[in-house]
Amino acid sequence: MAKKPLNIGMVGYGFMGRAHSNAYRRVGNFFDLDYQPVLKAACGRNKDGVKAFADMWGYESIETDWKDLVKRDDIDAIDICVPNDLHVDIATAAAKAGKMVLCEKPIARDTREGEKMVKAVEKAGVANMVWYNYRWVPAVTLIKQIVESGRLGRIFHYRANFLQDWTISPDVPQGGAGTWRLDVEPAGSGVTGDLLAHCIDTAMWINGPIKNLTAMTETFVKKRKDAGSGKVKDVGIDDAAAVMAHFDNGSLGLFESTRYARGHKALYTLEINGEHGSFKWDLHDLNRVEWFDHSVEGQLRGWTSILVTDGEHPYLGKWWVPGLTLGYEHSFVHAVADFLKGLATGKPVSPTFREALETTKVCDAIIKSGKSGRWLDVK
Repeated sequence: MAKKPLNIGMVGYGFMGRAHSNAYRRVGNFFDLDYQPVLKAACGRNKDGVKAFADMWGYESIETDWKDLVKRDDIDAIDICVPNDLHVDIATAAAKAGKMVLCEKPIARDTREGEKMVKAVEKAGVANMVWYNYRWVPAVTLIKQIVESGRLGRIFHYRANFLQDWTISPDVPQGGAGTWRLDVEPAGSGVTGDLLAHCIDTAMWINGPIKNLTAMTETFVKKRKDAGSGKVKDVGIDDAAAVMAHFDNGSLGLFESTRYARGHKALYTLEINGEHGSFKWDLHDLNRVEWFDHSVEGQLRGWTSILVTDGEHPYLGKWWVPGLTLGYEHSFVHAVADFLKGLATGKPVSPTFREALETTKVCDAIIKSGKSGRWLDVK
């Protein structure tokens, strides 16, 4: 039976544009789906740059203005892979035009912009998703399933961190194509929206809503040159954040994120401690889960290392034989597969814009608390 084409319009052609394009190209090779993504058009302001990207990944055409892309009748879904300040305008216009919308995280710079995006896609009734890709790492999905089953019993603690070191030098500029994440205007925040948002999203997906929190934030380099003008400007983003939180289920949360942890390029770890057991996971060993089962008696009680590659593990039955591992890029393939399944079944894939907005609300509270030093309710 012929698959239904889903024509993709990609806005942006950087790191995330490549990751998403790879997912669209590979998903049909491994997952039996009703829909087949078609790389219809890539969009970017630099004509030569976007043309080179389109040729590399097999897009049929290019645009240099996202507004022209949104107007096209041959585009079914708009995928937003550009700086955060552009998300709200592109998403609302795409929804108004009747396009499905997929958006890189965080959904927006703040809750106010995110609410506009939620309102737009829900009013238009279009399918929507935010790319919090770590949910789709099979080991993380397995943790979610086991916690949901009740195997851990009552949850006491959830802790996570995301550590990098690439902005330690004061010579790194802010703004521009490569370093816009250091400029508060396009980014909205620093490590909170860029890195900690991943930790928060995964935590609430596994452990439920966050009720309140208090945070420390710090900007270690106070001034940086602007990548465009060369002028020295104040830095408005947070370089580091440490958070204490209460979840609705009564458990405690600890979160840390920084770009000033020398020696760490992308260390994302999480641990969850329950009444009957604990889980640990590390992005650097992403196919493995560490599991402690308190019901094991005597000398055999201890931490167990589970290699998440068997066919009964989440998503793994679609890939290789047991023992052969997956990588970072496969999380995006799984995201596309679930999105396409949702189109066929009518069941929205999580996280929708509305669900991702809850993470942005937490991030807003972190930024606010970092400035005031107070405990804040998440609203």
